[in-house]
Amino acid sequence: MANTSNFRQAIRESKNQAIIGPNVIANALPFVGGGLLLTALGVYGGMGVLSNYPSIFMPTFWVATIASLVLFFISMNVAEKGKNNVALPLLATYSLLVGYTLTGLIFVALRTPNVGIAGIGFAALGCGVTFIVGRQIGSNLSEKDGLALAKTVQMGIIALLVVLVAQLLFSLFGIFTPTFLEVAISGIGVVLFVGAAVVDFFILPRTYRDDQYLPAALSMYLTYINLFVFILRLLIAINSRD
Repeated sequence: MANTSNFRQAIRESKNQAIIGPNVIANALPFVGGGLLLTALGVYGGMGVLSNYPSIFMPTFWVATIASLVLFFISMNVAEKGKNNVALPLLATYSLLVGYTLTGLIFVALRTPNVGIAGIGFAALGCGVTFIVGRQIGSNLSEKDGLALAKTVQMGIIALLVVLVAQLLFSLFGIFTPTFLEVAISGIGVVLFVGAAVVDFFILPRTYRDDQYLPAALSMYLTYINLFVFILRLLIAINSRD
């Protein structure tokens, strides 16, 4: 799961603030779309490596994972300073690397009965529907309800991150999550990132000015990438057998 530090910071900064960037989300959307397209391109490249050079996929996967984490912090810091000309290529590279790290999940989805291309399309469609509904709800939240939801989602995502780290550590020792727990974890992840999509429309206009569209775009990008991942994980878990 992608880093959530900017989400927590946005919640803190939005408290007791009026809207300071009424058009920041509209300004950010082209960059969110561009980032998602680059992520798809990164997946395509990763699938090519996995198919043609399987022996080098895992080493390059770990390099891409570490590099994406480093790039996240660097690009976010640069973007928040308003250095858009520097931040944009960094964010583009970050999006490509995230796509590469999703290759394994896409590969598993394609090989899972009743998931395949249709399941991947369903996960993408779910993100689109969430955007439409989240925009309607999040833009009309009261200050009290918006901050309460933001705090709840924040705490839930932190707890989910702890569970995912534990899940990864257990897998390194050959202990894998039973299907029913994977369904539960993935289902909770879907709910939390649907909530995060709603919160974005409340938090971001209160956190960023209209010209700070790149950090806003990164926040939204993370929300929808994570939502896509958890919808796909849920579909895989439901259609898998222990």
